[in-house]
Amino acid sequence: MMSRTRLHGLPPNASLLPHFTAYGSGGSGTEETEDETEFSYVNHPETGPEKWGSIRPEWKLCANGKMQSPIDLHNTRVVVIPNLGKLKRNYKPTNAAVKNRGHDIMIKWNGDAGSINLNGTAYYLKQCHWHSPSEHTFNGTRHQLELHMVHETSDGKIAVIGITYKYGPPNPFLQQIIPHITEVGAEEKDIGIQNPMWIRAGSRKYYRYMGSLTVPPCTEGVIWTIVTKVRTASKEQVMALRAAVHDDSETNARPIQKRKGRDVGLAKN
Repeated sequence: MMSRTRLHGLPPNASLLPHFTAYGSGGSGTEETEDETEFSYVNHPETGPEKWGSIRPEWKLCANGKMQSPIDLHNTRVVVIPNLGKLKRNYKPTNAAVKNRGHDIMIKWNGDAGSINLNGTAYYLKQCHWHSPSEHTFNGTRHQLELHMVHETSDGKIAVIGITYKYGPPNPFLQQIIPHITEVGAEEKDIGIQNPMWIRAGSRKYYRYMGSLTVPPCTEGVIWTIVTKVRTASKEQVMALRAAVHDDSETNARPIQKRKGRDVGLAKN
């Protein structure tokens, strides 16, 4: 199941896939925009996904980037890596706040929530948020929900863990978050100590590829890790996340982007 081009930064037939290097520069312009009133997910002639790249000059990558996310994860177009290793997570409980950003609900950790380790580099957990339906597709199929755990290094490089959900038993983490969801435009609300390990990401099987943020400014050089295990959330939980944002779209998932020759690794541990 080899893809047509070799993995970024690796020689042909390399046996490991740890050496994805995030090269997005730190500082202003790399983080997800906090003001989400300027863009939308509906097919709008001025603010829809196809127009994001022309709304602001600093969002031009949304239109002409070479490594945009999300993508379709097709199991016949991946490099299977049997010894990449489990996802190394070193999270710890700390204070968090919930914020309704207008198109999604975000949990922001205001203290040191720990990190993941990629290629010997610590990426510190900053926030998580939800998209419905899932932004990444699997052999063309979307799940009902996708959670993004956004991490950064000390110099602003970004790595995101994506976890998908299908309808089923309620999700325990969402169960305690939903009662605290605020209205659009409200200040962020402190929700006390939250342990990122409660999210239960899974760590043995996952996809990895180089991509971008899925909202403006669509910064590239993001290391994506998409866990293959699909968790569950109740329909009521998914609907609560969507109802809270009160935007004009019934979904907040960016359309699938072209792979443009990128490789995707599949870790099996």
